[in-house]
Amino acid sequence: MTKDMTHGSPFGLILRFTVPLIFGNLFQQFYSMVDTIIVGRFLGKEALAAVGSTGSLNFLIIGFCLGLCSGFAIPVSQQFGAKNFDALRRYVGNIVWLTIGASVLFTIITVVLCRPMLEWMNTPSDIIDGAYWYIVVIFAGIPTTFLYNIQAALLRALGDSRTPVIFLIIASFLNIGFDLFLVLVIPMGVMGAAVATVLAQLLSGAACFIFIVKKFPLLHISRHDLKLDKDYVMGLCSVGVPMGLQSSITAIGSILLQVSVNGLGSLAVASVTAANRLNTFFSCAFDAMGISMSTYGGQNIGARKIDRLSPGLRAGMIIGSTYSILSLGVLYFFGKPLLTLFVDGGELEIINDAYLFMMICCCFFIPLAAVNIFRLMIQGMGYSKIAIFAGVCEMVARGLTGLFLVPAFGYIAACFASPIAWVMADMFLIPAYFYIYHHLKKWGTT
Repeated sequence: MTKDMTHGSPFGLILRFTVPLIFGNLFQQFYSMVDTIIVGRFLGKEALAAVGSTGSLNFLIIGFCLGLCSGFAIPVSQQFGAKNFDALRRYVGNIVWLTIGASVLFTIITVVLCRPMLEWMNTPSDIIDGAYWYIVVIFAGIPTTFLYNIQAALLRALGDSRTPVIFLIIASFLNIGFDLFLVLVIPMGVMGAAVATVLAQLLSGAACFIFIVKKFPLLHISRHDLKLDKDYVMGLCSVGVPMGLQSSITAIGSILLQVSVNGLGSLAVASVTAANRLNTFFSCAFDAMGISMSTYGGQNIGARKIDRLSPGLRAGMIIGSTYSILSLGVLYFFGKPLLTLFVDGGELEIINDAYLFMMICCCFFIPLAAVNIFRLMIQGMGYSKIAIFAGVCEMVARGLTGLFLVPAFGYIAACFASPIAWVMADMFLIPAYFYIYHHLKKWGTT
């Protein structure tokens, strides 16, 4: 079930590893879209805006959790590449304690501060109650987020990108049933959509755990492996924390932008929400490509095969650019009909504004692909602290757009916020990668 990415054609390896991840991310976004579709179509545009207004806050917290999980898996992939399985299990044992501690800490903090954060974000008064009940349930379910994502990250670190997808697909369909039951039958309103998401994460995490116990002896740990070790903890945190911070730093810019969009009113919030749901659905493939590069880079660094890094990077960019062009074509011709999944067809102002937002963003999908591919390759190579500056670039771009351009130019400025952020991040990441690569070539060490 494992896959060694230190031998063979980089393009073929990365493509075969990436395709299951893309399907997995699409299904993950699929059940997120189901929340939005059911909320928007059955509960109305105010409920849709309520869910959408929590997006950047959700990204801030959950993004950190996901980044932490991905970062923790990088030393595991490096030890797998080096064939040092004793150290691999010691890392896994320390990961168990770190994820338990992080899940408890983040759950308590976010649930307590949830309402004040929404108020600080200038969430419109007609949607703030719905926004609160949606996001507080999501935050209460942070342990289930860790449960699935850390196990999925460990499986991917060993080259298995298919198994987490299978469990995610099953959970996605269950989530649809939970959504319909909790929103339409009980009904629980927007809170029901959040509960459905948490239940789906719990089930997919439990399925991953059972699979690892039965099928992945390489990840079976002993009492000795569970002993906390300062060196292992520091090694994990030195990679995981910067990756989590990078996601959160990026999200700070999104929050500043969301504050400005909130100031434009609930119709603008609903437009951005609908557009972002479709954009996120299509762009989640770039996250899959980034994860592939992280695993590929980590395994090859562990095996000291530096010459394989750049061919892998080129393969990733070919895949990312091809997907970007195909996505642009689909959204150009079918974007407006797809938007009616979220809002009533009679809401022409929302649909037209959402289509404009979506098209401007997807015209910059190739720069977005580069952000994920270069950044995660750098992180997989062990340079997470350098990659974090890409998040700073994105934060600055979105923050300045939200603080100055949106008040001056209105909705159209919000449409260009993310493209500007992606281009700024690439201006840092691409030179950074080549600097690190030439350093490794010269010294032959990380």
